[in-house]
Amino acid sequence: MNIYDVSQKANVSIATISRVLNGNPNVSDKTRARVLAVMDELGYTPNVFARGLGLNTMQTIGVMCSDSSDPYLANAIYYLERELRNNHYDSILCCTGYSLDTKKKYLSLLRSKRVDAIILTGSKFIELRQKDNLYILDAAKEIPIMLVNGFLDGPNIYSTVCDDYSAMYDVTSNLIKSGCRRILYLYTSQSYSGQNKRTGYLNACQDAGIAPEQALVHQCPKDVLEAKNLLTALHEQGLRFDAVLTSDDSLAVGAVKYANIHHISIPDELSVVGYNNSMFSLCTEPELSSVDTKIEALCTSTVNTLMGVFAGGNVPSKTTIAADFIARDTTKF
Repeated sequence: MNIYDVSQKANVSIATISRVLNGNPNVSDKTRARVLAVMDELGYTPNVFARGLGLNTMQTIGVMCSDSSDPYLANAIYYLERELRNNHYDSILCCTGYSLDTKKKYLSLLRSKRVDAIILTGSKFIELRQKDNLYILDAAKEIPIMLVNGFLDGPNIYSTVCDDYSAMYDVTSNLIKSGCRRILYLYTSQSYSGQNKRTGYLNACQDAGIAPEQALVHQCPKDVLEAKNLLTALHEQGLRFDAVLTSDDSLAVGAVKYANIHHISIPDELSVVGYNNSMFSLCTEPELSSVDTKIEALCTSTVNTLMGVFAGGNVPSKTTIAADFIARDTTKF
């Protein structure tokens, strides 16, 4: 069934049908109702791409994430799609992995689909070398680029970030006030968010008069067993620590497993803090104290900002949301 069948059945021109599809006001209510009734009767579905050309909008947003199996990113995708749907926008999801070439490929693909904007979910889309971010700046010349917990300065680029620096600074300071002096820090990446977390930890130690030791700072894959094994290896090498502060809940779960294996009492002998307040924080015994990065608020704010851009409003290029600390049973404060 095609548009010509609808034209013949409704006894109107192709141009009139196009005006109906494009919401043109120069069509009488009676004619519009007749055309829509015939479409429904014949089961005609208009070509979305062609309609988008006429309206100058596809009502579709591209969403990119590096790994949809990551609990943090999976939650972000859920909230983004929910908010876009509430604003009558569809979405196209691309899971890119971590290769820069693949990220470029998928962003180019979304641009070819004529999406109205692209949302980059997570801070790992922003590269340390500025020249590696040129493809994002180039895309922003045509359509809005939204960053969820990543920051890149440029025209038509809008960032919504969690204040990771302050969150990590505060939790480190509170660990020190609770009596911890040798705080081991585990982090997963050196992304924009990762750098802010690490700096918050280091500065809090320095401001408390504790010189951070390189031996107490370790990068670890985002994996429970990897974290457990790393801590066990450090323990066997003679490294002693009275707290484990992590950039992700999965690493904190590994720390709890490490403590259980070595019969270390939590939190009396070892305090443990996770990050993101994910489902992992409730899956250990004792349950994890964790930083709540407000992923739902981040995503809601991102979509609200995007709708403001579409409406031509004066919206901020960067929105910062404060995190909360959720105290459970792995800390003494």
